[in-house]
Amino acid sequence: MKINVTLGLAFLFCCTGWSADTVQPLDVKLGLWESTNTIEHSGTPPIPAELLEKLTPEQRAKMEERAKATQGAKTTTHKHCVTKEDLAKAMAFGSDDKNCHRTILTSTSSKIDAKIECGTGGMKSSGTVHFEALSSEHVKGTMDMNLGDGTRAMKLHSTFESKWLGPVCGATKE
Repeated sequence: MKINVTLGLAFLFCCTGWSADTVQPLDVKLGLWESTNTIEHSGTPPIPAELLEKLTPEQRAKMEERAKATQGAKTTTHKHCVTKEDLAKAMAFGSDDKNCHRTILTSTSSKIDAKIECGTGGMKSSGTVHFEALSSEHVKGTMDMNLGDGTRAMKLHSTFESKWLGPVCGATKE
């Protein structure tokens, strides 16, 4: 999953969608940012029943073994160019997804807090997100999600911290 300075919200596009309500963009500088993201998960990933039915017992065991082996904290750092359009798009939170609902708890130029609930095909996810602009050059945030299908459940905790590097992005095109 890709986390970038557009406030980690690209990650949310991968994990969840959102219903439409107004979010005020954080007051941050445009240009080149560096983000460090740490993701931890525990439990068994909820895998759709139709996929599990297609697997042999050996394939299923391997998949479950790999899932357990990847548990624990994983940290990545990368640079990303943030434009005005990127920031506006990120604040839309994928509002075209009809399977999800978000409740904005706080939306200011320095802080966004929201609750998320999604469900489709027996899969459900719910959680919270928090983004905070400590300054126009420093942003941090967290996300806590619970995902499940009734028989398998997984918890996901993510933190990120982003710092502004400068107004010129150069060749960075993430």
